[in-house]
Amino acid sequence: MQRREFLKNGSLAAMGGFAAVESLPNLTKPFVNPPAKPAIAQPMVKKSLKWGMVKEDLSILDKFKLLKDLGYDGVELDTPNDLDMKEVLNARDKTGLELPGTVNSFHWKSPLSDPDPKVRAATVDAMKKSLQDTKQYGGTTVLLVPGVVKADVSYEDAYKRCRDEIRKLLPVAEKTGVKIAFENVWNSFLISPLEAARFVDEFKHPMVGWYFDVGNILRYGWPAHWIETLGKRILKLDLKEFSLKKQQEEGLWKGFNVEFLEGDCNWPEVNNALRKIGYSGWASAEVNGGDRTRLLTIREKMDAIFKA
Repeated sequence: MQRREFLKNGSLAAMGGFAAVESLPNLTKPFVNPPAKPAIAQPMVKKSLKWGMVKEDLSILDKFKLLKDLGYDGVELDTPNDLDMKEVLNARDKTGLELPGTVNSFHWKSPLSDPDPKVRAATVDAMKKSLQDTKQYGGTTVLLVPGVVKADVSYEDAYKRCRDEIRKLLPVAEKTGVKIAFENVWNSFLISPLEAARFVDEFKHPMVGWYFDVGNILRYGWPAHWIETLGKRILKLDLKEFSLKKQQEEGLWKGFNVEFLEGDCNWPEVNNALRKIGYSGWASAEVNGGDRTRLLTIREKMDAIFKA
């Protein structure tokens, strides 16, 4: 090799070595921590329960005070109801206990799937009142069982009737700003997550969604599967427990005779599924209520579920 070529190759090698050194991190610079990852929102952040669970013989105001003292954030009333609106609003304002939503009180006795138009009309009228009352309460949802399939009510008829009747309520929902939230119950209707999602989507309207009951679903499948499919359609959560063992050994309805965290609901899995869809909001207990001691126990168990 001639001297000129040797020098040329030597220079390239030196440059390659320099480039390699330059590609290494500058060890003389102070170490800087990488940017922190954004905190993942807790799925269940506010605790509520149903008004009928409060078994103390107290005034409306004192019941609100009791629930606030026990650590609840809100309570859901049935609507329409016989409670004095002024008393309810006074109790809400004095205690700070919220009324996040209501439960329609007609949907079981007068289902929207009934063959009789007059029966269906009774719930449509009741839902209009529910939406209006809930607006006054400051709530954002009315829970509605969309329909019931029975021997004399076919699945297809139930689907069409419920869809048509609910469409009559959309203008009232728009006007009040209160959403209609369908709940999954043992009504032999909308019993798969894909179908439940489709039912919501067919309305093509932002004022309908889902009130997902975690315990009810264990008869049909797994809560996490439903949560992943329903996604952003979930507006609120109902919490109850269910034991498949009790169901099998003692009868279907006996499955509910189990305390929170002692049944077959995988609460950590539920929370993970809720995080994946970005849910962060209300969770309402719907279990056997009782006096102050019982209501405190429920709230403490809800705390554990929230952290599971």
